[in-house]
Amino acid sequence: MRAAAAKRVDAPRAVVQEATFDAVGAAVRAGLLRTRKQLPPWLFYDERGSALFEEITALPEYYLTRTEGRILTREAEAIVSTAGPPLEVVELGAGSAAKTEILLAALLQHQARVTYYPLDVSAAALTSARARLRPLRRVIVRPILARYPEALDLPRPPEGQRRLVLFLGSNIGNDDPQAARALLAGVARALRPGDALLLGADLRKPARVLLPAYDDARGVTAEFNKNVLLRLNRELQADFDLGAFRHLARWNARRSRVEMHLESTRAQRVVLRALDAEVSFARGERIHTESSYKLTPVRIRRLLARAGFRTEASWTDPRRWFGLYLGRRVPARSDARQLAARA
Repeated sequence: MRAAAAKRVDAPRAVVQEATFDAVGAAVRAGLLRTRKQLPPWLFYDERGSALFEEITALPEYYLTRTEGRILTREAEAIVSTAGPPLEVVELGAGSAAKTEILLAALLQHQARVTYYPLDVSAAALTSARARLRPLRRVIVRPILARYPEALDLPRPPEGQRRLVLFLGSNIGNDDPQAARALLAGVARALRPGDALLLGADLRKPARVLLPAYDDARGVTAEFNKNVLLRLNRELQADFDLGAFRHLARWNARRSRVEMHLESTRAQRVVLRALDAEVSFARGERIHTESSYKLTPVRIRRLLARAGFRTEASWTDPRRWFGLYLGRRVPARSDARQLAARA
């Protein structure tokens, strides 16, 4: 999720190209013209994909959003106080900002105004976020269409004000451990000592709880997964037959992650005219579209420490299904490896 240049969305009706043709084409070439086919999950989030994901978050099987929201509702004041207002807020993968609204409202109890930078790959999601936050008149919303962390080259907040970066929804689980650490280290480099990161992470639990969240009874997640093929048909003039692929969700216990795939139900060839390319699929061959790593508290603290953050506080639900972790950016002279050893 880290290619295109950031674009400021200055009006709710602004029309912004969500990803350049070159970025989409490069991702598809790299992912489909290889032995083990894969596509990056940021391709999910065109306008239709963003709407489908919002629908997923309301499904009974999808516990993540509800559980994180309950933690935020219960602990918003503690989170804001620990982060240390006055704060400027930046959010990676903001989506519709439904949960962020809770924290912003709590923060307004401590300061007259809040500047909020939501970053997302979907212009539709940013428009929705801006509309949702309109009743909070003292929140100044500055949406940015981008893939993180490069887009964190933002103006410095006023002297005496800290920056709080939100990375909620267990989005950190979409990256493998090495990439996750690199991403958080990139965030750390964009922050000053004393700034903070609030990380939301889905915790490891039995597969019987995990898998239905990625393979719901109504088939909304399957539709969301297949939507990536619709996007390629539209943007790359491809001829994917959606009926010739089925949605698969699998628990990989060894790697502690849920995997989503699209499996070809027959031998077939797909033409991508805009790329002047053709892709062959054997029956049963899969496209890996997303991984969702499930972490432990020890791994989360170690991940934060190695990226340059000191974990100051954490909050979870009674079942310990989901956790929020507040990391403080340590001074540059601090040795992150020593912090990691103590994590």
